[in-house]
Amino acid sequence: MRLAVAQPPCVPLDVAHNARAHADAVRAARARLVVFPELSLTGYELQGPIVPVDDPRLTPLVDACAEAGTLALAGAPIAGDHIAVLAVTGDGVTVAYRKMWLGGAEAQRFRPGDTPGVLDVDGWRVGLAVCKDTGVAEHAESTAALGIDVYAAGVLESARDAAVPDERARRIVATHGVWVAMASFAGSTGGGYTEAAGRSAIWTPRAEVAARAGTRPGEWVATLIH
Repeated sequence: MRLAVAQPPCVPLDVAHNARAHADAVRAARARLVVFPELSLTGYELQGPIVPVDDPRLTPLVDACAEAGTLALAGAPIAGDHIAVLAVTGDGVTVAYRKMWLGGAEAQRFRPGDTPGVLDVDGWRVGLAVCKDTGVAEHAESTAALGIDVYAAGVLESARDAAVPDERARRIVATHGVWVAMASFAGSTGGGYTEAAGRSAIWTPRAEVAARAGTRPGEWVATLIH
């Protein structure tokens, strides 16, 4: 399966613009599965409005997924005040996962989800995570217990904390022996993050970096997993 991680340019709170940027990444990557960062459709704006699954602003992304045969994992606030992973295909949008472990000021607005999320993609079992989830051993354990081949996460780290996703990914690989894909914002994302880390990457079950993006917005990388 061709797996990609993308760090599209972000205009805070402009869902229409961001959905088009996601669509551009999907068309460029031509991957079966494309992982995007935390709150990728709104930017990291904790008071941003919810994004319903039938939001017409998501149509360009749905269309791109239809053209490329892609399942895109995008981030957005959803009803019930959750930070969510949206699963986007050519058939539409569904809520795939609600972030279980909230960080920093997130708990002032959002509620934690209570259930690990796993998607079946052409026989590959893909476990879902959002940012702080990746640093909580209990999250990886409960997700891996569902039987996964890939642990896919949308994250946000500042440039000064660029090493954090690597440390977490290697710990997850060492413990559970799965592929790990982390899509990290790059550039400015809103919410006070003027310089996000980028460096989105995919790690093999042997803890080798199979693909890594740089630090610029708009980059993506992909690899074949087997």
